[in-house]
Amino acid sequence: MEQHRRTATCGELRGTDAGRSVTLNGWVHRNRDHGGVHFINLRDRYGVTQVVIDDDAPKELAAIAASLKFEYVIAVEGVVRNRPADMVNDQMPTGQVEIAATAVHVLTASETLPFMIDDKSDAREELRLKHRYLDLRSFSMQRKIRLRHDVSYRIREYLNGQGFLEIETPTLIRSTPEGARDFLVPSRIQRGSFYALPQSPQLYKQILMVSGFDRYFQIAHCFRDEDARGDRQPEHTQIDIEMSFVGKDDVFALIEAMLTHVFDTTLGKSLSTPFPRIAYDDAMDRYGSDKPDLRFELPIQDFAPYVAGSEFKVFASTLDSGGSVKALVVAGSADYSRKQITDLEEVAKTYGAKGLAWMKVTPDGLDGGIAKFFTDRSDAICAGLGAKPGDLILFVADTWKTACTALGAVRSRIGRDQELFDPSDFRFAWIIDFPLFEWNDDEQRWEASHHMFTMPQERFIDSMESDPGAVKGDLYDLVCNGVELASGSIRIHDPAIQRRIFSIVGFPEEEAQQRFGFLLEAFRYGAPPHGGIAPGLDRLVMLMAGESTIREVIAFPKNTVGVNPMDESPAAVDPAQLAELGIAIVDDQR
Repeated sequence: MEQHRRTATCGELRGTDAGRSVTLNGWVHRNRDHGGVHFINLRDRYGVTQVVIDDDAPKELAAIAASLKFEYVIAVEGVVRNRPADMVNDQMPTGQVEIAATAVHVLTASETLPFMIDDKSDAREELRLKHRYLDLRSFSMQRKIRLRHDVSYRIREYLNGQGFLEIETPTLIRSTPEGARDFLVPSRIQRGSFYALPQSPQLYKQILMVSGFDRYFQIAHCFRDEDARGDRQPEHTQIDIEMSFVGKDDVFALIEAMLTHVFDTTLGKSLSTPFPRIAYDDAMDRYGSDKPDLRFELPIQDFAPYVAGSEFKVFASTLDSGGSVKALVVAGSADYSRKQITDLEEVAKTYGAKGLAWMKVTPDGLDGGIAKFFTDRSDAICAGLGAKPGDLILFVADTWKTACTALGAVRSRIGRDQELFDPSDFRFAWIIDFPLFEWNDDEQRWEASHHMFTMPQERFIDSMESDPGAVKGDLYDLVCNGVELASGSIRIHDPAIQRRIFSIVGFPEEEAQQRFGFLLEAFRYGAPPHGGIAPGLDRLVMLMAGESTIREVIAFPKNTVGVNPMDESPAAVDPAQLAELGIAIVDDQR
């Protein structure tokens, strides 16, 4: 290889290099024979350069050129020359020049490809993941992996400039309840005992605050044994941040400035700051989601004022039982077919609604669906909801949360179907004032809606035990374009408040000591007020790349059932390994 080592990449040569002798290494992207003249597009991760074997080239060189197939790895020696004026390719950065080859060396041959390497593969995802090493050669995947690198670099650059220390926390830790199942790792030396892979560095970063490292960050690999989906993987990467002596305004200012720096230096985009702040209840009420897509309006509205005295008993009985009736006015969509409305109803049912009622606005008033029950108040409804002729009105009646969530899912579907937003736009917002506790109907108890280390807002501290459902936590989410990008909170640093939280959620003191004893012990020796946040790197890069799944921005992801088709993990292991760990596999016949 030494004599064939490249002296230039396939993306760097320009007209000013004409006359230069070079050696290029790369993959055969295309090979065209035009009447004895071979045009080879040679590709590496830096770009593509056209190589030409002229018709007067030696027979041996022409024979090698004719034998080259897709993805052969070759070394080309030759001279840079300017292309004829009518053959300049303005679509290629190297399109002004070509290499007049004097020698071509085949370094590695390639078998027939399972799919073509192009800008973006149209092969089905499972095939792409099976041959991920080929998929990663595509221009699209190379751009996205490069973007991920650039984002990580710019994050480190910014946080380093703000006085943060990057500190690694352990990967093998004690199992602690954090909302999802742990991945467990058996100990060979301590037989019968297990490590867990961290769902997040939560407890360790809090201990770092107790340790006096008041500005910590880590681009941390985290693990959760939960079902995969578009924005979720068994393993993910988060930008873990913690600070001492701060409130949520300090966290917000830091993240807004960091993202402004990242977007400016990687995409050349300016972000508008400060990001808007929306209370959780308001986000649910208006958008039906705690991660609303703000690129389009389409607000959810309260229909309760128009129900009293109507003949539609479904709405009336829902309100009588303490529920809500919510409406969505879809402008210019009165031409929706019954099938289109049924499709939207299925979306609503997926999110718990019993159905999706509807009516259309015509120049003569309300028509279709449930319109006959409200004809006597047509003018009031249209005026109150801002509905105009040609509009479609959709309704869900249920508990407040179900009505909001179901109609919010319908709102999102309509936004996508009608292309109501600019895909290149980024609309960030902070969601604040979350409930600290939520009621678990199955277990008939209160549980932490975020985690048990979140500080209650000061105004609720005295009334936590008497009215847990009213307590708002000092916690927050960062959302963008309908995606939750980050969660964080101001943490509890007072052991007395921590014990009260454990008591409210029914977490026994003995178990708390068993699970979190090292953190509680640390808090006895002077814990500073502290708080933090953990933006998801995978989701951030996914949004910046214009993709809808984080699998597109992870080099070697798992599929939707948690399997890596390339290396076929997870897989069975040698029984001898299990015996050494003291583990037996129980055959589940269910």
